[in-house]
Amino acid sequence: MIYLDYAASTPMSKQALDVYTKLAADVYANTESLHDNGTNAKAILEKCRGEVAHALGAEPNGIYFTSGGTESNILAVLSLLKRYRHKGRHILSIKSEHSSILNLLKKLELEHGYEVTYLPIDEKGKLSPEALVKSIRNDTVLAAIQHVNGETGAVQDIDTIGAILSERRVLFHCDAVQSFGKLKLDVKRAHITSLSISSHKIYGPKGVGACYISPSASVQPLFPDTVHEGGLRPGTVNLPGIGAFTAAASEHISIMDKEYKRIDAIRNHFIDLIKNSGYPIAIESDPISTLPHILALRIKGLEGQLVMLSANQKGVAISTGSACQAGHQEPSQTLLAMGRTKDEARELIRLSFGHETDIDTVHKAFNAIKEAINEYSLKI
Repeated sequence: MIYLDYAASTPMSKQALDVYTKLAADVYANTESLHDNGTNAKAILEKCRGEVAHALGAEPNGIYFTSGGTESNILAVLSLLKRYRHKGRHILSIKSEHSSILNLLKKLELEHGYEVTYLPIDEKGKLSPEALVKSIRNDTVLAAIQHVNGETGAVQDIDTIGAILSERRVLFHCDAVQSFGKLKLDVKRAHITSLSISSHKIYGPKGVGACYISPSASVQPLFPDTVHEGGLRPGTVNLPGIGAFTAAASEHISIMDKEYKRIDAIRNHFIDLIKNSGYPIAIESDPISTLPHILALRIKGLEGQLVMLSANQKGVAISTGSACQAGHQEPSQTLLAMGRTKDEARELIRLSFGHETDIDTVHKAFNAIKEAINEYSLKI
């Protein structure tokens, strides 16, 4: 099976798997236990915390390990809102955020009296600084704006966004799940208050992630008297998972620039195949400010689910980029926010590239997509 769904999840690297196995077998004590075994486990945990902090340009005491990106998003936003509830109840975001953010914001509006303004994005998925400035009010407490969109790969200018928010004393939460390990991140340069990352997007285990919250934010934990993770998150930490996550991150970041260039060349080759084919394929990605690891396409007149299932039958795993049920595909929220119609938004398919992707892979994937178009064109 040719796998082109790395934005959804990646295989564990050998190094990460080796670290996981060793820690699970040899370092099984609770990190909060006071005996020597516990002290040793705690030392490993803090070493991991320091390495993740270094990768983000952050202080170690601002890193909290979690179960992944979704929990990191929820913990960070709720903890910050609890701490700064005196400042106001107005939140800024965009409709192309991850569902964990969108669902949380909906709950805050319905049950906790917050007002959310969803900022417009252009046809390429970008947020303009001018739109951000105009939407900030005296009671704006927080903005939740992702770094890289998981459906199209659109990259937001978080340095500019962060500077605008910092100048106006608005908290900045950034979902960096798709960008961590692929683009350079510096939470201080971007004036980020909180940030979320996930292990299984960068060849680490599932069920592990991290949340950064700036120590200057003096966050108020959601649960009183919690012992683990600085009081932010209850429950015994997953040390084997955290160790493997840290190993995967270190390994991935060490080849980040080289891998970026390699995947960018592969993506450009795929785009050339599309442009020279004459097939009705629309490219839903800005060639300049897009993460090359993600390629969003629309086959005009075909639901993405049909193309995905056809490709799957031909041994190629791709994604629709949105929720599917048998015979029905929800329109992509990202494409709707970019101004596409509902029918166009249902046409989305997403190919995402990783370590095992090469030129031969994309040729086989392109042939599978062409076969799907030919197959369903006869039926339409």
